[in-house]
Amino acid sequence: MAPPQAGNEEIQKHSRTLLGKVIVSKEGRKFGEVGDIRFDPRTGELIDILIAKPTDYSRSIIAGDKSGVFRVPFSAVISVGDFLIVSEEDIV
Repeated sequence: MAPPQAGNEEIQKHSRTLLGKVIVSKEGRKFGEVGDIRFDPRTGELIDILIAKPTDYSRSIIAGDKSGVFRVPFSAVISVGDFLIVSEEDIV
């Protein structure tokens, strides 16, 4: 039996706790801060994280979209605590 899906309000509540957290790779390289989180409202699936204050390093390995927004796929997130830790291999 599949676990019950969290409601959109619950997802939004928990995602707000991530806003502003510093994004670093498991190698310790800083990418910036969590600016926003995109998710599919129908399924609650987390899609990606928008980087606020991207560092020069993140700009060098992530292609920004046409509006200059840098994103990290949520599948690259390894851990969330004081920092949001991502796997560089899953970004590039």
